[in-house]
Amino acid sequence: MALFSKREKVTTSINRILIVEDEPLVAFDNEYLLQDAGYLVVASVDTVDDAIRTIHGQPLHLVLADVRLSDGGTGLDVAHAARDAGVPLIFVTGACPVEAQELAVGCLAKPYTPRDLLAAIDAVDASMAGRKPKRMPRGFTLF
Repeated sequence: MALFSKREKVTTSINRILIVEDEPLVAFDNEYLLQDAGYLVVASVDTVDDAIRTIHGQPLHLVLADVRLSDGGTGLDVAHAARDAGVPLIFVTGACPVEAQELAVGCLAKPYTPRDLLAAIDAVDASMAGRKPKRMPRGFTLF
């Protein structure tokens, strides 16, 4: 194995991820990180309409959503659509909304490290499979 080759992702039930983020650099960093970790990023969008269109138009395993979006909409609208479509959602935001427990599987507080984001996804995957998460990252709440 080469020193800087892509890591092989352990087989999980989560593979196809939608990123809903209004900060372009955060979206880009997350997209690169997730792809490098072996996930398929279906899309990175920054509006409620684009997120809802993607949720209903693509098979997804997980949505990562910020609360504030560029069109003035909120991640809460995205979370309602994801819940209705049966797609788990993690809020990745500065302050987790009160409604988060009803709409999401977890909340990861910004700022977070790449390692924390990957560990949060692993924790959700383990929880969905009925296993205890290996590591709970700093700033992450699993509902």
